Amino acid sequence: MIVVMKKKTVFIVAFLVCAVAVSLGVFYAVPVREAFVQKKRYGVVVDAGHGGSDPGVLGVNGTVEAELNLSVSLLLQTVLESADCSVTMTRTTAKGLADEGKNFKTEDFALRKKVIREAQPDFVISIHTNKFPQSPSRRGIQVFFNQASPEGKRFAVCLQEKLNELNQKYVGKTYSALKGEYFMLNCTEKPSVIVECGFLSNAEDEKLLSQAAYRRELVESIYAGLIAYIG
Repeated sequence: MIVVMKKKTVFIVAFLVCAVAVSLGVFYAVPVREAFVQKKRYGVVVDAGHGGSDPGVLGVNGTVEAELNLSVSLLLQTVLESADCSVTMTRTTAKGLADEGKNFKTEDFALRKKVIREAQPDFVISIHTNKFPQSPSRRGIQVFFNQASPEGKRFAVCLQEKLNELNQKYVGKTYSALKGEYFMLNCTEKPSVIVECGFLSNAEDEKLLSQAAYRRELVESIYAGLIAYIG
C-alpha cells in the first residue's frame, strides 16, 4: 500500500519526530547518503585511466580520454566520500604516476598496482573511455570484469544493470557486462571493474560526456550499481 502525504503534513511529522528526539536528549544526524548506514566503511580505489604522456584515445571532436577519465573519477570520489566510503585515487592531476620516459607505461601500471595493494580496498573501479573508429555508430557504456573472479563478475553485472538505464535512455539499447584481459582487473583479488564510459569515436557519446549533467548521471549510476552489489 502506498501512502501519499502532502508536503505540509510531511513537514509537521518530521518536526514532531525531531521534537520528541530532542526532548529525550537524543538526536540522530541524517547522513548525506543512507545506503551504507549500519554497514562497514567500504574502501574503494578509483582509477582514472591514462594520464601524463599517455593521453588515451582522442574523440572525433578532440576530447582527450585522460582528461575525461579524470573528470569522471574526481566526481565519483566526491559521491563515494559523501557516502562515507574511504576513497583512494590512483591520480588526481593530469600527470601520470611514473616519470616520463620510454618505460612510462610499464612503470605507470606498476605504480597503480602498488597504490591498490597498499590501499587494500574492498573494490576497484577503473574509469576509461572507449573508441572504435571502424564503426563510428558504436556507442554506450560497457563494464568489464576478470573472468577468473566470480565476485568481480557479479560486481560488473550490478554496475552494468544500473548503467543500462542510461544506455536505454540515451542509446536505445542495453549491454551485458563482458570479461576482459586487462591489467587493472588483476591488481587485487577484490572485485574490480573497468567502466568504459562511452565511445569517443561516436560524436553523440562524446557530446554527452562533455556535459557535466550527464557525467553526474553516469557517476550516480555507478554508485547505484555499487549499492546493488553490496545489498
